[in-house]
Amino acid sequence: YKRVWHQGSTDHRGVPGRPGRTVTLAEVEGARVWGRCFEISEDAVPDVYPYLLEREKQYDLETDLTCYAPCLETGEERVVVPRAKTWIATPDRQKNPNYLGPLPLDQLSQQIATSRGPSGPNSEYLFMLCEAMREYGLEDDELFELERQVQARLGQ
Repeated sequence: YKRVWHQGSTDHRGVPGRPGRTVTLAEVEGARVWGRCFEISEDAVPDVYPYLLEREKQYDLETDLTCYAPCLETGEERVVVPRAKTWIATPDRQKNPNYLGPLPLDQLSQQIATSRGPSGPNSEYLFMLCEAMREYGLEDDELFELERQVQARLGQ
């Protein structure tokens, strides 16, 4: 998978008629995406799962993914989470009317810099993602270039 900014957000980082952008996963052969998994105890599922359904409601595919990490001793990849629940935005506009698809980076940075929704500015979503990537020592040149462009548009 590859992390892409193809999903529109009209409920959190944008509004109807002026959607923000959020990330989703696209199947790309040979690609890798780094992320975090959170374990939810069985007794917390009745409270947490409805919250996640509400938060991820604009994504149309709920699925389980296998998550891997390198073994510290050998460097070989091993399964660390056999079934991690995630939500993916597919390009099927019948099921997912908020799918926006790809945009050139300059247009994407403009949309992110100017979008705001009930959860706050779209730029905040981008900046928090970049901060998390740096916290874990992960490089993503395209993501960090998008951040740079949005910061420039915001005069930061």
